[in-house]
Amino acid sequence: MQPRDIRIGVQIAPQHAPAYGVLRDAVRRMEDLGVDLVMGWDHFFPLTGDRDGAHFEAFTVLAAIAEQSTRVEFGPLVSATAFRNPDLVADMARTIDHISAHDTGTGRFILGLGAGWNEKDFAEYGYDFGTVGSRLSAFEAAVPRIRERLGRLNPPPTRHLPILIGGGGERRTLRVVAEHADIWHAFGDVETLAHKVRVLTEHCEAVGRDVSEIEFSTGTSVRGLGVGDPETAERFVELGFTTFILAITPPELDDTALRALLRWRDERSC
Repeated sequence: MQPRDIRIGVQIAPQHAPAYGVLRDAVRRMEDLGVDLVMGWDHFFPLTGDRDGAHFEAFTVLAAIAEQSTRVEFGPLVSATAFRNPDLVADMARTIDHISAHDTGTGRFILGLGAGWNEKDFAEYGYDFGTVGSRLSAFEAAVPRIRERLGRLNPPPTRHLPILIGGGGERRTLRVVAEHADIWHAFGDVETLAHKVRVLTEHCEAVGRDVSEIEFSTGTSVRGLGVGDPETAERFVELGFTTFILAITPPELDDTALRALLRWRDERSC
């Protein structure tokens, strides 16, 4: 497999924006800035600041991004499989993929998946929060079902629709990554993620898959998780990470750290 190019993405948190136009304009600015990916998230309430503040739903925003954008790949980072029927998720993803193909005929949607963790989302919208174990069991069942449905839809996705799986659980989540993910996203310092890479490699060997088939992604979250400065990113590259996604949130939408990473990406490619 050819070495992967460094890709820089942004997660635009759909929270604390008084109107959708704030998010629309942020996506336009990010695409003009030169990012490779624009990601959202799948929550129903803000994760920082006023927890009952303004918030927009994930997939309807992503469908709008599909129509608005022309170059970037995009998707949820990540969608909780507990919130929607897995077959429906596959159909939604396929449809958004087709919407995003308006200029080239090839879609740009990435389907990010996770088990879900924020209890307020579950409680307020009537989903069973259960236990970590029960949510992981549902997740393990949902991912192959989504893959299977993607293969049966008519028309099919415009390309092999990438599945991104977020998480670092060593016994179960990384096993699902080994079996099904095109992209793996995780937060942590260099030492932590070096260990996770070793565990993922072991899972890939167990299921007969080459770990190099999986794109490694990390970055920052609005909750303060992760690191995303160029110096640290260089250390992650040595571990095989090539995608870096930094989170920003309204109303500030501070892209200072993101611009530093974009400069780093461009200087490395010279």
